[in-house]
Amino acid sequence: MSTLEERIRRLEDRAEIQDLVAAYFRAVDDDDYAVVARCFTADARFVASGFTGDRSREAVVAFLKLARSGMGQTVHTPNYVHIEFTGDGAASGLVSAHLELGLGDKTHYGAVRYMDEYRRVDGTWQIAFRDMKAVHMGPWSQVESSLTTALNVRWPGADPLPSDCPRATPG
Repeated sequence: MSTLEERIRRLEDRAEIQDLVAAYFRAVDDDDYAVVARCFTADARFVASGFTGDRSREAVVAFLKLARSGMGQTVHTPNYVHIEFTGDGAASGLVSAHLELGLGDKTHYGAVRYMDEYRRVDGTWQIAFRDMKAVHMGPWSQVESSLTTALNVRWPGADPLPSDCPRATPG
């Protein structure tokens, strides 16, 4: 059985990771790249929609700046953070979130899952690895069918794709 101190530390770690996820979303929406940079380890990696990037905080920030350069206002809303501690100062997480993105002259709406690895560096939790998986995405006008069609990931200028997280069918 863990000591009371160990159990309290684990609760504090969980709260700090949840705060890290919220800080990342707020900083991205506010284009506050100094805060975004502090969310990631020096050797961080971000994977999204085929982008695999170099292993560095600077590369992650550069990727996010470039990706956001064509966007208007955005709203990233975390739904939950499922955390599993994998060692002292190490954890993995699954973050479920909804996104509202101003892309071109349309608002896009969707859901994603971030497959994360976290590491405590100098007493602070940071994201060491983030893999963004699209559940569904598309223009607001197509939201009514975004969960009922096989090709439900619709980024502007790209061919529609199937979800990275399709529903498992019984069988």
